[in-house]
Amino acid sequence: MYKFNVTGLCIPEEDYMVDISGKIKQIRELVEKRCYFTINRARQYGKTTTLNELRKSLADEYIVISICFQAIGEDCFKSSELFCKAFIKQVVQALQFTTASMDYIKNWDDKSIPDIGGLGEHITKMCKGKKIVLIIDEVDRTSNNRVFLQFIDPELPTCL
Repeated sequence: MYKFNVTGLCIPEEDYMVDISGKIKQIRELVEKRCYFTINRARQYGKTTTLNELRKSLADEYIVISICFQAIGEDCFKSSELFCKAFIKQVVQALQFTTASMDYIKNWDDKSIPDIGGLGEHITKMCKGKKIVLIIDEVDRTSNNRVFLQFIDPELPTCL
């Protein structure tokens, strides 16, 4: 029996919801063109539901690493080393719900990465020859956070 869900993630088989298949197709085209993009709307507009449906749509062709910054605390943004550890931990946890091999997952789990540059090198190494999509939900928690901005754009200076 379907219900109205106004508090969180909608599940098409359980909840009344608008057909978003057209949006998923458009977003998938962005992924196939290797574009970066954001989904930005007010609360309760279906952002997380859209990302969940996108993840399911891509899972047949890509390793989809879906993480959420709501799950990590503020302390993780105090230094690049703490951010790197939290990011890697989230990726390793997310990979366990994909078709990735256990060896691949174990190789991601490198606790020695000291900074954003090292994280970038690690990501490059781990993604080489693979079709991977990274989805980050609740990224707004990082607004104006220097460590996260350096992750997005490593060319930013480390100090003001």
